[in-house]
Amino acid sequence: MATIDVNSDMGESFGRWRLGDDEAMLDIVTSANVACGFHAGDPVTLLDTVRAAAERGVVVGAQPGYRDLAGFGRRPLGASGREVYGDVLYQLGALDAIARSVGARIRYVKPHGALYSTVASDDEHAPAVIDAVGDFDETLAVVGLARSRFVQRAEEAGLRTIGEAFADRAYTPSGTLVDRREPGAVLTDPQEIADRMLRLITDREIVAVNGRIVMCEADSICVHGDTPGAVEMARTVRATVEGAGVEVRAFAH
Repeated sequence: MATIDVNSDMGESFGRWRLGDDEAMLDIVTSANVACGFHAGDPVTLLDTVRAAAERGVVVGAQPGYRDLAGFGRRPLGASGREVYGDVLYQLGALDAIARSVGARIRYVKPHGALYSTVASDDEHAPAVIDAVGDFDETLAVVGLARSRFVQRAEEAGLRTIGEAFADRAYTPSGTLVDRREPGAVLTDPQEIADRMLRLITDREIVAVNGRIVMCEADSICVHGDTPGAVEMARTVRATVEGAGVEVRAFAH
């Protein structure tokens, strides 16, 4: 039986400002990418999110990002590799402490936003992230864009890697994500998205914006929690793939 993990970014509210419906998403997904306070999230939000995930049996992963609350971590920063290493290490330690306080553990690391996009091909920030994860806990899995150089580098460093595909994002012919600033970069039709993901699982391919077929083998599917209609998208994806005989389960335990 084919299997797939479904993940979503969570814990991104801050103080009185609310983003996404984490409670609803936690009833759908199998893995939760929890913010670590640098791009989003405050300590109480992170604590509540990790506790809620643990209560539902959802696997918790750390989602470190650039130190950019104002830009939600979606702006590239000219930080040095040393700064990125220290920032990622700091964020992993913070979320791990919160997880341990409720009897949970972080099981994987998935960079957020601009950091995620940068490390897919960057020669300075990518090694910094990989080194930080390995130095913190070499048993943690690393999640990255399927077939990216980042995933290859993490494998070469001896880390377990998880190739990821994005349900709600459009792809370029080269297999990368269309820039969010471009028209059509974010997909919103739940059934269209679900059908794309089922094709990805069964045929290992996805259709790029120009109609070209891109080969893409992924172990996990992401639905962004801040995408309009995210809960319905995630619910439709899960129902569609399970209806086709695909088992939805976490890649980490």
